[in-house]
Amino acid sequence: MIMPVTDAYAGERPKLSPFHPRQAEFNIRDAWSVWNGYKFADYYYDAEYEYFCVRNQCGTYDVCPMQKYEITGKDAAAMLNRLVTRDVDKLAVNRVAYTVWCTDEGRIIDDGTIFRLAEDHFILKCGSPCTAWFRKAAFGFGDVTITDISDTLAGLSLQGPTSCAVLKKMGLTGIETAKAFDIRHFPFKGDTLRVSRTGFTGDLGYELWIPRELALELWDAVYSAGEHYGIQPYGEAATNMARLEAGFIMPYMDFAEAFKTVHFEHDQTPFELQLGWLVDFDKPHFSGRAALLEEKRRGSKWTLARLDIEGNWPAEGSIIYDTEACRKDIGYVTSAMWSPTVKANIALAMIRTEHLDGEIWVEIYKSRDLRPYRRMAKASIRKKPFWTPARARKTPPADY
Repeated sequence: MIMPVTDAYAGERPKLSPFHPRQAEFNIRDAWSVWNGYKFADYYYDAEYEYFCVRNQCGTYDVCPMQKYEITGKDAAAMLNRLVTRDVDKLAVNRVAYTVWCTDEGRIIDDGTIFRLAEDHFILKCGSPCTAWFRKAAFGFGDVTITDISDTLAGLSLQGPTSCAVLKKMGLTGIETAKAFDIRHFPFKGDTLRVSRTGFTGDLGYELWIPRELALELWDAVYSAGEHYGIQPYGEAATNMARLEAGFIMPYMDFAEAFKTVHFEHDQTPFELQLGWLVDFDKPHFSGRAALLEEKRRGSKWTLARLDIEGNWPAEGSIIYDTEACRKDIGYVTSAMWSPTVKANIALAMIRTEHLDGEIWVEIYKSRDLRPYRRMAKASIRKKPFWTPARARKTPPADY
């Protein structure tokens, strides 16, 4: 008797994005990783090439692996107000808001964006699964439904200075009037295409949301319209370069999610990440409110700082000291790079708050021909993001 052949590892293999058939054609390096169980591109050809495509033309980034939750019902806004630190009642319909949610100790569980589609209809998008926590937050509310739509809603991020021109070429009439964090809806193949002026590059950009079954048709429409605008896909490596220039934080790099740390206080609070502007104490109770009030009163132990480091050696994984002689370590670098656009050696770093006004020295190691080299580099704190182009906020965007 011939036994049927089965894949013993079928449940362990990464899921494929609905855009994967098109992405695979571009990924000539076969450079993939996994995000939330999805096969995901690190880069397609070359990370720096893809980065420059985003900064000078436009590119697409697959956001299908993001967790996406639909929250509906007359108690949806009240439930979200108990969950997140921002006041959801201040969020207008067809607008998006960036926010965080915390444990009762005020430690960040995750960050994400809330899309308000109606008075009682929201979609919350984030980087990691949070189903159990959201359902706990909904306890006691009579009319609220939370549905995980991560695998049914496809998302494609279109970023770069020519992104609006591509959407206009697609026939999305009026998209140029959308301001940052606005949502627009357009008919597409008998369904609805949702477009938000959002992104993770700090540049002009949009995110396109469509039912999964229409994903490939959306990809083809975007790339047909973008043919003469230099459109290219870009992966996680180029994304990380762009977001660091914009000063955006990345989970597992700049902050640790509270439920995934082993040691207490190896995670972070909104105030430590300089996200205090997301915390609204004027609204009623929300998770972490008491702890965050106390932290605001006494001050934070740590502060995420933007550093301009002398020289051109990127400082990934470096320890920070208060003197060139390494007398006392006062922090550590979370993200670093030589910025092609800013033309500077930049980094994000967690520094003990009491040392922010003193000298900052970074111990950097670099390998050449299998030999390690060490350099002490002086750093200064930047008060503003490294790169904030006017085109990211200009409405209407420049035409091309």
